[in-house]
Amino acid sequence: MTDQWHEGDDYQPRFQWKLWARMLSFTRPYRRYVLLMMGVAMVTAACDVVIPLLAGQVIDHVTQEGATVEAAAGLWRYAMIFGVVVVLFTASILTFIILAGSIATSVAHDIRRDGFQRLQELSFSYYDTKAVGWLMARMTSDCLTVARTMGWAIIDFVWGTCVITFLTTVMFYLNWKLALLVLSIVPVLLVVSRYFQVRVLIAARLARSANSRITASFSEGMMGVRTSKSFVRERANLAEFQQLTGEMFQHSVRGALYAAIFLPLVLTVCSAGVGLALWYGGQEVIGGTISIGTLVIFLAYAGQLANPVQEMAQTFTALQGAQASAERILQLLDTPPQIVDTPEALERMRAQAEGENQRADLALDGLPDRIETITFDHVGFAYVEGRPVLRDFDFEVTAGQTVALVGPTGGGKSTIVNLVCRFYEPSTGKLRINGLDYRHRSLHWLQSQLGMVLQTPHLFSGSVRENIRYGRLEADDAEVEEAARVVNAHDFITRLEDGYETEVGEGGGKLSTGQKQLISLARAILADPQILIMDEATSSVDTQTERLIQEGVDRVLSGRISFVIAHRLSTIRNADCILVIEDGRATERGTHDQLMRRRGYYHQLYTQQFAQEIGGRLLAGPSSLGSPSTAT
Repeated sequence: MTDQWHEGDDYQPRFQWKLWARMLSFTRPYRRYVLLMMGVAMVTAACDVVIPLLAGQVIDHVTQEGATVEAAAGLWRYAMIFGVVVVLFTASILTFIILAGSIATSVAHDIRRDGFQRLQELSFSYYDTKAVGWLMARMTSDCLTVARTMGWAIIDFVWGTCVITFLTTVMFYLNWKLALLVLSIVPVLLVVSRYFQVRVLIAARLARSANSRITASFSEGMMGVRTSKSFVRERANLAEFQQLTGEMFQHSVRGALYAAIFLPLVLTVCSAGVGLALWYGGQEVIGGTISIGTLVIFLAYAGQLANPVQEMAQTFTALQGAQASAERILQLLDTPPQIVDTPEALERMRAQAEGENQRADLALDGLPDRIETITFDHVGFAYVEGRPVLRDFDFEVTAGQTVALVGPTGGGKSTIVNLVCRFYEPSTGKLRINGLDYRHRSLHWLQSQLGMVLQTPHLFSGSVRENIRYGRLEADDAEVEEAARVVNAHDFITRLEDGYETEVGEGGGKLSTGQKQLISLARAILADPQILIMDEATSSVDTQTERLIQEGVDRVLSGRISFVIAHRLSTIRNADCILVIEDGRATERGTHDQLMRRRGYYHQLYTQQFAQEIGGRLLAGPSSLGSPSTAT
């Protein structure tokens, strides 16, 4: 089991200021709230410092005035001031909690929005190298980690800095010698806090990594339980699982040990500060240099110093821990789409949008909307440089033609279709639409002319009607139902429990493969595309459903440029042109009859499939046999 789920999820020992400066740019739209939160943090810090100061002054007031009426009146004044400070303290804490939470939520929202937008813009080549789980983690846990860390880091740094500054200022004002003595514990607190926070973080991340591997192992074990039993792998699986749980146990115990040692050490250092203040301050009180109230203030401040130091050390460590998430987010946002509109196309799109050339027959890029020809002009392509998948491919298809692509797996059939859709662009040569290199056409316009029906249809959670309407969102109910009728889907839909309002479930899980395929075909037809792509649309369905799909396909291919990838050659006999694609080249081309007469690869493949079908029908019974004439 590899730890692929945690790519780059490591502790970074070096703090990257530029990285966090960029991440802070996400708070720019909320800068008023950030400034307000910083102001509230300063008020909170002031209250933290004022409360011990008031207590010391009350002690001095009592010791100096004694038990008199005037002294009692003075105490009421202090009580009122103390009450105001407590109310202000409470209100400021409540306010900065609300603001910090709001800013963190807003920043997470904006990062996810920008990330999703970039994912929509990126080319297919990006998804070839990034796992879905990796991308999901960027949009979920990484965004949340960075947003929360940023929101609370701002408040903690401002509050901590202000508390230390205010405490230092007051202590130096009261007695600079005692102030230096008390502040001598700060460097020790910083070292101790930093040392243990880093190790607690590393242990926690290692434990989380081990826990994720345990979860993955547990899931695989449950999903593959039949395979494990059939190969008698139970004991080996248990040993592997115990090794993973042992790793998590070690990391968890180490983290708990560091955490258990950390707090007593901090309390010990703070106690040392209090002891120093009490030792030196007590002598000063005896000598009459400072008052008892001043000593009480110093004692309180000595114990209070640990809070901001500890919080700032913890926040600084959390920022370093979140750097891996921030880096991955910026890596995604900074990834440029490989396929974009050219400046020429953008200029024509701008002119068309501003109404400089208003014609009904023009596309949004100011060029003819009707696709008359698609031409491959010596096209070559490689997913990986130096390993060509398509080589010097020449072909032209005109409006109304159906082109079938057949050949061995890996020959380049899907690559041809991907290039037509401009999911990828040719490495060499040109692909032209109406004689013009399609790189100079609008990418959005071209892909809005596509209709695709894939081997494994994908439906979205929602109703049947919503899934068909996905092809054209503005379509009314009558148009949705007409599209279903065209592809022979209407009858089975009306037999469902709620008809067109039936929920299909996640991924269409409540429907059969054939039903999903018919809905997918209806969705493609509703979009009324100029280019229709059929990629093994009938390979995963039964014979009866295949017949329904084929009847629907025959109706919708008319008048469109269609590319059909098929292994069942009986479904493409009526294609205008059949291309046999082998090793990135078209080794045979022509109609079904022409290729059968050539007695090449296509003839061999077709007769072999026909023989297999006849064998299957013989096993099913004589009544299932068709006419031998269908073989030619």
